[in-house]
Amino acid sequence: MNISYDWLKEYLDLTVLPEELAKYFDQIGLMIESIKKVNGDTVYEIETYANRPDTLGHLGVARELATLLGLPLKTPSWPLNELDQATFDLVDIQVLDSQLCPRYCGLVVKSVMVGPSPEWLKRRIEACGLRPINNVVDISNYVCFSLGQPLHTFDFGRLREARIIVRRARKGETLLTLDGQLVELTPDMLVIADESKPVALAGIIGGEESAITEKTTDVFIESANFDPVSIRLTAKKLGLTTDASYRFERGVDINTAPLGAMMAASLLSRCGGKASRGLIDVYPSQRKPKSVPLRLKRIAELLGIEIPEEFVVRTLTALGLKLNEQKPGVWVAEIPSFRVDLEREADLIEEIARFFGYDHIPSEVTPARSFELPASQEQDCLWFLKEILFHYGFDEVINFSFADQQKETIWQTGYQPIKLQNPISSRASILRTSILPGLVENAVWNYNREAEGVHIFETGKIYFWEEDGKQREEWHLGLITSGLKEGKAWNQPSRETDYFFLKGAIEDLFSYLGYDVPSFEPEDHSFFQSGQSVKISIKNEPIGYLGLLKPETRKAYELEKLAYGGELNLTALFGRQPRAFTFTAVPRYPGTVRDLSFQVEAQINFQDIYSQLRKLNVPFLERFEIYDRFEGGSLAPGQVSYSVRFFFRHESRTLLTEEVDRAMLNIISQLKSTLKIQLR
Repeated sequence: MNISYDWLKEYLDLTVLPEELAKYFDQIGLMIESIKKVNGDTVYEIETYANRPDTLGHLGVARELATLLGLPLKTPSWPLNELDQATFDLVDIQVLDSQLCPRYCGLVVKSVMVGPSPEWLKRRIEACGLRPINNVVDISNYVCFSLGQPLHTFDFGRLREARIIVRRARKGETLLTLDGQLVELTPDMLVIADESKPVALAGIIGGEESAITEKTTDVFIESANFDPVSIRLTAKKLGLTTDASYRFERGVDINTAPLGAMMAASLLSRCGGKASRGLIDVYPSQRKPKSVPLRLKRIAELLGIEIPEEFVVRTLTALGLKLNEQKPGVWVAEIPSFRVDLEREADLIEEIARFFGYDHIPSEVTPARSFELPASQEQDCLWFLKEILFHYGFDEVINFSFADQQKETIWQTGYQPIKLQNPISSRASILRTSILPGLVENAVWNYNREAEGVHIFETGKIYFWEEDGKQREEWHLGLITSGLKEGKAWNQPSRETDYFFLKGAIEDLFSYLGYDVPSFEPEDHSFFQSGQSVKISIKNEPIGYLGLLKPETRKAYELEKLAYGGELNLTALFGRQPRAFTFTAVPRYPGTVRDLSFQVEAQINFQDIYSQLRKLNVPFLERFEIYDRFEGGSLAPGQVSYSVRFFFRHESRTLLTEEVDRAMLNIISQLKSTLKIQLR
């Protein structure tokens, strides 16, 4: 955009030399790309931005400089030499599409003598990089580059029935443009038409048949506002880019249209013309100004420096904003229609920083007031839970809460999913009812990238409808382990993961979080292979499930390797009161370890043995653990072998061998009577 120094003086009483004025442009972000002399005038070529259409005219740039320099902005008067005839009596204006043309202003100027422009006008046009044509065309360009409001002038005598109709083009219509192109119009394009045909492409270019010529005496001035999206689509489709389309695409101020028409009519009056009385202004849906709150405290928080209240008020008022004070240091700012870029409080603060000067803002970290987060047992448990799983070798993943309805039915979760009203795709049309489907997709993604093993977990919410029609959300933990698992030391080989690895991680979760020891009871589940899953419970309350994923489920996701998965209801778990952590002193006396291997019937599972061992009332028994399970080989069919390690200790002395022997006999006796064990 070319800005003329002499032209700026029409709006400002500049005392700054042209060479010095350049640095002020840079201070407020209007970067100068070049400076040149044109007919003795200094012309600045400035960089313009798509969200600042107000800087596409000299008035807008003058307003910026006036704010910076503390100068008043002059408002030139535009007197008219009027006819006795009213505009309504001369021309009929109909706007049939107010969405694409929200405002349309028109005025007729009669007895215009078309000819060369006066020298002052030629200099203005040449400063903008244009070639003077005639006084009528040059005046419309002058208004455009002065206000940023494009105009179009028609030969009024060539408009059929003296009628202007703003409508969409009809199928098959064409227009011969001012530059000699014959363009085919489509119904999505907005045109300016007379009674019979289009005479201009709205907001882009006029037609040859209604153009101003040397024979023109009566001129119709169009000053309108058009939808930016419509103008851009039409211009791109036809490959036409003009000064008018460039401005309308970025959003011309809707309130400048009347001034543009009056300004052009006043200038044509100087060329001998007389304007019709009364401007026709078709503006059916008037726009209300935007309101944005502004706080002095927030300015200091964002900029890191205290800005004087007087400076804030003076700067924003000079930029055309109206500040309504709500209380000391708090305003509601009415945004002028020419500032389409100001939408939120941060935008206003950026304006203040621009004129205060970024070089006056210290380069240091803004001090922040520290505060403590409120205590949350649930959040603490989540962090602790993640640390435990990290130590087990699990990696955390975060998936979207959206799910594919078709794949979700494979899992048969038993929950009624919540459908999205406006999904981003069919593969994300519902909210998930389980964490595991997303983890399986993560596993497949990693295996497709040559991973040897996948051990991952996720904490997140699931969503479903309850029977009473209410929506419910629950926090869940999902885990997947599949493939090779690294050895405990660098010299130990990797081995295939299994059910017991995942079960052990879950047991440690409950132990370290302070909850009761869970029970693992065999129970078929829709996620897992029959006979290869368990229900996880605490005191008969189901908390989750664990097992080997079904082959058909893995096939649906193209997961070739075996995968063990589990899901815990954290909402139910965290709703229970954990045991208080207590300090236990390091034992002063040594303990004794005894191993016991025995056979039982295959239908007796680990949970049965574990439950019986917990019921033992044996003196000095500190704890026990099952460390081996074996079947097949030399064992008879239907038999399973278990090995259990018992730890004994006395609090105040060293145990005697005889005491441990008696305790072991007591244990063997009770197991024989309850589980029918056979010693090996």
